[in-house]
Amino acid sequence: MLITETGAGLPDAESYASIAAADARCASLGRTAWAALAEADKEIALRKSTLFMATYRTRWAGRRVYQKQALDWPRYNVVVDGFTVPSTGVPADVVNACIDLAVRAGSGEDLLPDLDTGSNAIKKDKTGPLETEYFQNTTDARERFVAVDALLAPYFGSAGGGNSIKVVRA
Repeated sequence: MLITETGAGLPDAESYASIAAADARCASLGRTAWAALAEADKEIALRKSTLFMATYRTRWAGRRVYQKQALDWPRYNVVVDGFTVPSTGVPADVVNACIDLAVRAGSGEDLLPDLDTGSNAIKKDKTGPLETEYFQNTTDARERFVAVDALLAPYFGSAGGGNSIKVVRA
């Protein structure tokens, strides 16, 4: 059975989102493939999406509330749009991002693939005194999910670090 973070800082939480929350969001967005998954597959997908969200650990604003909590949320000292985010829960945007990633995982997408930088990352082409270097295009896994990053951006520290605070000029 999937253990969902409630905002209590559970030491054994496995997901930010419950199956019920995922079912409701997917139904409201017309994501019918999610409904076709078996409950066990939904649990696996939600666990995988939460594992992926651990890659944001150094980007979240504020600090974890409890030393022994399994996941990065709940957090305190997080301010979004001028309002303090309660440290007694998980923000809806974090839950929704978890669900959006779970839909991808449920469809078979590997959220944390090993990145292939290639054995020939640099190629040199030299003609006389002119030299051109070509770099193979590599993708940072943190930048793969633009919509999820946009949803979560308000919850990241100003410099992308967990010990950062946003400074607003009046």
